[in-house]
Amino acid sequence: MSSPLPAVALAAVPGRRQSALDLAKECEARGFAGLYCASFGDAMGLCEALAFATERIPFGTAIANLYTRHVSDYAQSAAMIHELSGGRFSFGVGVSHAPMNDRLGIRTGKPLGDMREFVETFKATKRVGDLPPVVVAALRKKMVALAGEIGDGVVFANASRSHMADSLSALPPAKRADPDFYIGDMIPTCISDDREAAMARNRKTLVMYVSLPNYRNYWKEAGYVEEMDAIAKAIEAGEQQKVPSLMSDRWLADVTLFGTAAEVREGVEAWFDAGVRTPILVPSSAVGNQLVAFQELFAAWA
Repeated sequence: MSSPLPAVALAAVPGRRQSALDLAKECEARGFAGLYCASFGDAMGLCEALAFATERIPFGTAIANLYTRHVSDYAQSAAMIHELSGGRFSFGVGVSHAPMNDRLGIRTGKPLGDMREFVETFKATKRVGDLPPVVVAALRKKMVALAGEIGDGVVFANASRSHMADSLSALPPAKRADPDFYIGDMIPTCISDDREAAMARNRKTLVMYVSLPNYRNYWKEAGYVEEMDAIAKAIEAGEQQKVPSLMSDRWLADVTLFGTAAEVREGVEAWFDAGVRTPILVPSSAVGNQLVAFQELFAAWA
């Protein structure tokens, strides 16, 4: 028996927000497993729109930054979306990354402590109605373990498939065995018969992520020390233009999906086999914009 369809990441690009909702409706009609709204733009606003624009498909944030809104405000909005959607919404939340929070002028504490306090306060917020499941964003094993302790699921972004079993070992056995415990990963995906062009597109997508120390440390843990050290040196030297060439093919194949439709479908199967219950494809195109990328995705699972 083949695996179910993957989920899809969705963003509402200014000027094309209605188009995003149209894509959501088509994803639902085609049987994709879910829609998960990226931190780009207003993910909570997009999720509220999805509550009305769709009827059956599960959806959620992946990943809301816990620092950008007060916890009680998040709880109010999350409970409303959960109710309006008939229980289809899940609230994926994370601590983001220090450089990004610094640019926003956000003062943070220790990530683990901040996440624990946020989730506990979120769940204890009164007079909001039923709250949705809380999915904790994680990379390193301590946050994965915390997700297993206080959350209803864990979501990764740009994780290493070969390292996933090790990451999931931090979960309590009961959570690993519980089919209702959400395990997702957002995977950059480019479908093209021109394999080199697809690889180049994914490398461009990941330039921002390899510039973040927390991601580099995670990928070192996953076995990519040489690549991450070389990238760090290039960034320190102001040679950012070298960064894509320092992303090895081996690393790229472990973190992203690219190539023909058949190759990408096989890659999704491999992510299921690695223990990710909800692979979330983040589509981009080697030849066009988000709308083109979605058409390539639809064609791959037609």
